Amino acid sequence: MTHDKSAHRGWRWRTKRASCISTHHASTGELGTGHLPKPSDTREPRSTTQRCVRESRGKLRDWLSRSHSGLREIVGLALLYALYEVVRGAGGQDVDAAMRHTADIVDLERSFGIYVEPGVQQAFETIPYAPAVLGLLYVVLHFVGTAATLVWAHRCHSDRFPLVRTTFVAATALALIGYVVYPVAPPRLAGLGFSDTVTSSTGLDLSSDLLGPLYNPFAAVPSLHFGYALIVAVALVTLAERRVFRIAGAIYPGAMLLVIVATGNHFLIDAALGGLVVAVGWLTARWLVGLPKPPRGHQPRASRR
Repeated sequence: MTHDKSAHRGWRWRTKRASCISTHHASTGELGTGHLPKPSDTREPRSTTQRCVRESRGKLRDWLSRSHSGLREIVGLALLYALYEVVRGAGGQDVDAAMRHTADIVDLERSFGIYVEPGVQQAFETIPYAPAVLGLLYVVLHFVGTAATLVWAHRCHSDRFPLVRTTFVAATALALIGYVVYPVAPPRLAGLGFSDTVTSSTGLDLSSDLLGPLYNPFAAVPSLHFGYALIVAVALVTLAERRVFRIAGAIYPGAMLLVIVATGNHFLIDAALGGLVVAVGWLTARWLVGLPKPPRGHQPRASRR
């Protein structure tokens, strides 16, 4: 009887020991010969990539959400605009597709009863010096007005500047997609009887040997002349303290629309799509930058007349 109990205890001890060894091998991945990879090992490269993407996105949003020194902002925007001109100029110049798309726009405007561009240009051609003034404004307002607004917002409203700047950048990027995907000939090049007011009045030939390589004549939709004017207008109306500047901002998009139509550079639909691009660009900028919070104790100042 004593022998049977000793044998039974020995059997239980060997069984328990074997169970512990088996559990150890299973937990360490050792099965006699070699190792099994841990599940986390197969997921590590993917998690590393995702972490890098999140960190890069966070750095971009952090940079865009801040107002940097004037020099850094100027250099950054100048480089972006140079890239924009290169990409815009390097876009495919499919003449047949551009002419078809222009014809589609004209047909659409006629169906809505808004094909008024020929009459607008002809009316201003009867006014002395009006074509020369409009041609000059087409070139100057787009660059000087946009640059002046960016500088003013950076110097006087640094808390709002990131949203304004990022809206410009996002809208420009979206417009580039339109230029590549949907080439359109401007009215002055579509064989519809429009005059090339800018070239005839200012002597600036955008198709010359100097400017031609960086200029795509079929990048007309959307109109960033009108789109940028909208951004300038909203910035002035919402941020300017003096009433005269707010009034100027309210008038500016309408004036720009008149300029781009009377010079034969855009249709009304081009301008409408430019406004749509800016709206989407503003939403994108708001997502990236967010809305600035007024500092503590901030009290809105009375407007100046």
